[in-house]
Amino acid sequence: MPVTTIAGRDIHVDDEGFLAAYNEWDPDLAKQLAAQIGIELTDAHFKAIDFLRADYATQGETATLRRVSTLGGIPTKELFTLFPKKPAKKMAYIAGLPKPHGCV
Repeated sequence: MPVTTIAGRDIHVDDEGFLAAYNEWDPDLAKQLAAQIGIELTDAHFKAIDFLRADYATQGETATLRRVSTLGGIPTKELFTLFPKKPAKKMAYIAGLPKPHGCV
């Protein structure tokens, strides 16, 4: 498993750069990950991220965009505004979760 250094911390990642260890994530790391892809996190971003992490903890896989919208109560249009172009992939990356199934 590759290791990268982000903000002075060694972080385990997969071949695509997604975090590989659920417990290495924290909100400060999320801010660093978001900055790397040009996103400045707000409370609205953290609502989606917190839902994703909680859902992953119970379901064992990263939620799809539809699941975040339906169960998380965040409209799809808002998710595209918060995480432009590829919201499911970007949310998972920032939340420290595996890339969702079906994402290219």
